[in-house]
Amino acid sequence: MPLLALEPTLTDPTPLLWATLPVGAYLVGSFPTAHLLARSRGVDLGTVGSKNYGATNLGRTLGKPWGFTCFIIDAVKGALPTLAAGWLLGTLGAPAGGVSALSAWCWIAAVAAVILGHTLSPWIGFKGGKGVATGFGALAALWPVLTLPAIFALVIWVVLVLIFRMVSLASMVAAVAVPCAVLVAAVSNHGLQGARDAVPFLAASSLIGAFVVFKHRSNIERIRAGTENKVLQRTPKTTTPPDEAAKPNRVSP
Repeated sequence: MPLLALEPTLTDPTPLLWATLPVGAYLVGSFPTAHLLARSRGVDLGTVGSKNYGATNLGRTLGKPWGFTCFIIDAVKGALPTLAAGWLLGTLGAPAGGVSALSAWCWIAAVAAVILGHTLSPWIGFKGGKGVATGFGALAALWPVLTLPAIFALVIWVVLVLIFRMVSLASMVAAVAVPCAVLVAAVSNHGLQGARDAVPFLAASSLIGAFVVFKHRSNIERIRAGTENKVLQRTPKTTTPPDEAAKPNRVSP
């Protein structure tokens, strides 16, 4: 029996699961984490910074601890419906070739729905974040096919943020790295058959990567112009020169 799965399955999901899993995942994903955290401090996140309802803009506005908290909540928000869907479908813990293609696609539909809910939340006028944290949580919860590729992408994200100080650049590269890692892992383990078995997961991670890049198109323009916001930058302290401090304030006649 696959780890944590309801039961091993090579059968197709029922129409009820096709109808309820994506809808439930969308509703969970639509929880406006950044918006509510900002509102708790009297801030309308849609009017400050990049006007984006995500962890990065929240962190810039209220401070790093707030952004980190939002990232964790959004990642969990992506993981929970994905784990629940995999458990109900009997796909959780099964290898890529161990479930029916339609079960894999139904599982992926739930992943797509939770990310869509995050980026287009009906509670804040169908606005939202860019799907990075929620997407990471959802992909990592596709155990075991995408778990290690998602963790690999997170490591890349951290390294790029430390080097280039740009969350947007790190997010886009990490998102593209996931399908590449899935393909390499599938081929190295099972050759061409492994790649064929992993087609649904390759397609899903590729589409999610493309979606993340699309959501960052304004960031791409700022990166090209050299005006993209950076993080982890120390603000130099300004001190008043002694000679200036000694001068009396001038009063205009």
